[in-house]
Amino acid sequence: MVITAADVNIAEYIDHSLLNPSATIKDVELCCNQAIDCGFPVVCVYPVHVKRAVSLLHTQKIRVATVVGFPTGANTPGVKLHEAREATNYGATELDVVINLGWLKSGKLDWIHKEIASICEETGVTVKAILETTRLSDEEKQMAAEVCLDAGVSFLKTSTGWFGGATVEDVAFLHRISKGRVGIKASGGIKDLESAIALINAGATRLGTSKGVEIVRQQKENVDG
Repeated sequence: MVITAADVNIAEYIDHSLLNPSATIKDVELCCNQAIDCGFPVVCVYPVHVKRAVSLLHTQKIRVATVVGFPTGANTPGVKLHEAREATNYGATELDVVINLGWLKSGKLDWIHKEIASICEETGVTVKAILETTRLSDEEKQMAAEVCLDAGVSFLKTSTGWFGGATVEDVAFLHRISKGRVGIKASGGIKDLESAIALINAGATRLGTSKGVEIVRQQKENVDG
């Protein structure tokens, strides 16, 4: 069955993201207010903004996510674990963790497994593994996905958005590998309703984007005719 814009509430898929390094405190406040107004279930901000976002949204059901090892994934395991613990102590309930691509390409899958599993186990929150699919061969995508699944992640995520974005092909690939065991988060370059719906049809269960307000507006215009 092909999903159309009339079949879903697109807002419910969106992790409303503010990952501009120059984002101000006012930008964070606007992001949170937009999430309330549009009905986004999650806001995703940098670790430095987690405490403020949690405070702004404490009366809402909106969850606060943050990034770990972003955007390269090349931090040491200890630094990543500390970053994850601190974020959850500040109230984040979802962590988007960049895997170590150098380890993947060196065949150090056991190192990746240990790093991701420790974050999953010690924080107990929703962990989304960012694979950076645009930088990987299909064989590497499969290896990365399988080791992260074994480590206990809740989502496989395509991209940081810094090195290319989500594609329908990559989402479908991850959807086939996961076999429904975890969610699939498409992220990077999602700028309009058409691309959002295409990614959902490919298997995405979450959409990471900073263009959520515009996408919701486009859906309203589409449905209202």
